[in-house]
Amino acid sequence: MSQSTYDYERHSQIAGPLAEPPSDGPYRVQFRRLEGSRPVRSTLLVLIALLFVGGFLTWLMLPSHWPRSGEDVLVNMASIVVTATTGIIGWFAFLNVATLCRATLLARDPVPVRPEEGLKVAFLTTIVPEAESLDLVRPTLEAALRIRHTGQLDVWLLDEGDDPDVKRMCAELGVNHFSRRGVERWNQSKGPHRAKSKHGNYNAWLDAHGERYDFMLGVDPDHVPLPNFAERFLGYFRDPDVAFVVGPQVYGNYRGFVVRAAESQQFLFHSLLQRAGNCSRTPMLVGTNNALRLTALRQVGGFQDSITEDMATSVVIHTTRNPETASRWTSVYTPDVVSVGEGPASFTDYFSQQDRWSRGTDEVIAGRFWRMAHRLGPRALVHYVLLTCYYPTAAIAWILGSVNAILYFALGAGGVVVPAHLWLMLYVDAAALQIGLYFFNRRHNVSPHEKKGSAGVAGMLISALSAPIYAASLAAVALRRSRGFVTTPKGDASTRDTLITFRKHLLWALVFGVPLLLSFVVGHHHFSMRAWSFASLIVCLLPVAVWRVELMRERRATRAADRKPERREEPVPAPAAPPAPARREHLRPVPDLPRRPAPHAPLKPVAAEPAWPARERRNRHQVVRFDQRTMLTRDEHGAVERVPNDAGVRELKEGRRKDHVVVRFDPPAGRRLGHTPEPEWQVFDQAEA
Repeated sequence: MSQSTYDYERHSQIAGPLAEPPSDGPYRVQFRRLEGSRPVRSTLLVLIALLFVGGFLTWLMLPSHWPRSGEDVLVNMASIVVTATTGIIGWFAFLNVATLCRATLLARDPVPVRPEEGLKVAFLTTIVPEAESLDLVRPTLEAALRIRHTGQLDVWLLDEGDDPDVKRMCAELGVNHFSRRGVERWNQSKGPHRAKSKHGNYNAWLDAHGERYDFMLGVDPDHVPLPNFAERFLGYFRDPDVAFVVGPQVYGNYRGFVVRAAESQQFLFHSLLQRAGNCSRTPMLVGTNNALRLTALRQVGGFQDSITEDMATSVVIHTTRNPETASRWTSVYTPDVVSVGEGPASFTDYFSQQDRWSRGTDEVIAGRFWRMAHRLGPRALVHYVLLTCYYPTAAIAWILGSVNAILYFALGAGGVVVPAHLWLMLYVDAAALQIGLYFFNRRHNVSPHEKKGSAGVAGMLISALSAPIYAASLAAVALRRSRGFVTTPKGDASTRDTLITFRKHLLWALVFGVPLLLSFVVGHHHFSMRAWSFASLIVCLLPVAVWRVELMRERRATRAADRKPERREEPVPAPAAPPAPARREHLRPVPDLPRRPAPHAPLKPVAAEPAWPARERRNRHQVVRFDQRTMLTRDEHGAVERVPNDAGVRELKEGRRKDHVVVRFDPPAGRRLGHTPEPEWQVFDQAEA
């Protein structure tokens, strides 16, 4: 976690101060409305958005707006397809609005309580030595050793490679080391102990050491925990039915377009949807930072075999009952930021992350989710359906949009028949309501990095730019193409972008661009279809443009750094009795005042510095201004006298060098009142200044 001015401490207590649990009766997690929520305004805005968007979709799909049949059978069939896909895309849009509206009304925060004393807790993180460096995981381990806890807290590093350097680091820090390498039963081709997978690594430790602990705290290796990590999570386990607790994910390397946009994109999930899950007590497990009750995890067979093991595991846990209370296991989401990680710094890494998340979600929906859905309660089922539908609906809408464009521009197939100006007006109004509701909820943002009141436009933009990735992931799941777990490169291991990074986007650009050009030849020029294709073409090409702009900025900054003058290091002679420099004469006591002994030895001569203008030096360095040591004034009888003035003024300038100080020498006043010579400037190191 890089040093910064971000207020992580305050954001680690968003849910409020720790309270003592009630003494009367068994403890159950309590929830309250979000701070600053406005129930009346929220309800009115939600009703307006739902009624308008739903009404617009209903009006658009009225039978009177369906295309009329012609003589060409192929065109008629294509027109039916276009009309049907238009309705499906509209329904997906309404589903997104409904998800946002539901989260706006139901979002809740838990009331934090102090954890029980004497809990046996294990802190776990992993490392893959072939892909992750020691410098990445070391700060995480050092921070884990500073976590406050009143009971037993052991820190473990799960090493996939059984690397000697990792072992030495663990011994140096006093951290427990574990590796499953070479153990056949922990390295299977599939299942809970799948080789080269995150869930297989955790499950091997669970099998070997899980019985020794009550709870586990887990983070990704790049996520540095705060000292109050355990305090903010473990208290909720006083409720016997709570299986796990999760918190938000934030990126400490908050610089560059991709990282900033990636964190902003997560606003909807971490600031609203997960909080809405508290209403049904089924927030989703997130692997970046969490706490789990090990009895519940062992009951379901450990982490599930999936490239998104956290989501698959939460579905299984929420459909399982606690044997002690016969109630379904529940979970808690707290908005407290208790760890700070690293996000994808390039489009290559970001697209890889989005591909893994979307593909894992699609696999869970296509497989185990519907086999277990009947075990969820009604509210939990609605929450999971709305939570997991984003990736597949975005992919299907993108694919169907391309199908519509091809059928119209190539065959002239018609869709719904409505006045273009009326459709545009209603569509813009519906989109404005959805965006307005999004902006309305931005005040609940849990990110410590985004400015208060920011609109989150970068997050919405990068979500749109990811549509080709979601479409490719859905196609891979439909074709049953398997993919192993891939870690998102962090730090120095980040992957640099090339043109190959955007191959999927460029392929989709051809899919939309060729029919669009064809429309000008064959004369198919419906406004809405051309607008849709043109917007899709921008989505495909904009990532390439952003990459080139970022690359040019990086090169420009590198050239500017190369041109920056460097300080010349020259040996400074140390004469036995160096005379005071002429420009420091005014620092000596004034002759007509009593002399005082010098408090320190004379200053040494200063090495030569580059000839920078005074204004540039003031902008680049720390500036210390020494006012004149005596000043002329008149007493009550009108006589002129000298008065010592030892005041100094310190100013901090951006971009200063740490080892340089610019000193301004203001000479004493002249013989006549009001006459002051020009000040002089000189560069010193800090010791001399």
